[in-house]
Amino acid sequence: MTALRFDDLRQHTDVLRARSGAAVTVRFVEPRDAEALQSYFRGLTTRSRYNRFLGAMSELPATLLDHFIHVGEADRFSVIATMKIDGFETIVGEARYAFNTETSSFEFGLSIDDRWQGQGIGKALLSNLECRAAALGAERLFGDTLRSNDSMISLARKSGYAFMQSPGDWKLVRFEKHIDPAPQDIPCASWRLAASRHVSPAAVAG
Repeated sequence: MTALRFDDLRQHTDVLRARSGAAVTVRFVEPRDAEALQSYFRGLTTRSRYNRFLGAMSELPATLLDHFIHVGEADRFSVIATMKIDGFETIVGEARYAFNTETSSFEFGLSIDDRWQGQGIGKALLSNLECRAAALGAERLFGDTLRSNDSMISLARKSGYAFMQSPGDWKLVRFEKHIDPAPQDIPCASWRLAASRHVSPAAVAG
């Protein structure tokens, strides 16, 4: 695929729907989001942060926060899911993913604000990630989570993922899904268009 340089990240924004019908905007993280993203992670329950980062963490270390807000470095991308709450854009979820061109695999992790879990946002965000993976040319999506992370395991199972032992760590389980959609079959319009142009957001940071 040909690399696509994004002059304006906002043009690659998707509007999803929560179960209530409320709009949920998914967009790439920008440097201006650093404080809000850090506040989001601080606001998660201890258990949710532990599940997301597979260990104890009260907030993002400075180096990791820097990686989150500089989209495209080392072919890794971060997105946030936001909603308008009392007139303000509020982060209600996030995801980070990486695409390996050699193996055509798409690795991801995500979280949803505890106050907004059970509203269909996780399912919508996961579906959006699958569109992004398909547009990149991925044939396999996967992630690792703690065996005790019932919410993520349930979401992955309902979304058609298979489960297996995560290599190298008995405390983790891997969920995996194989896809092979033609560009015209990608359900997200913006990523269907990107795929049809045979482009990839690999140079988004450049």
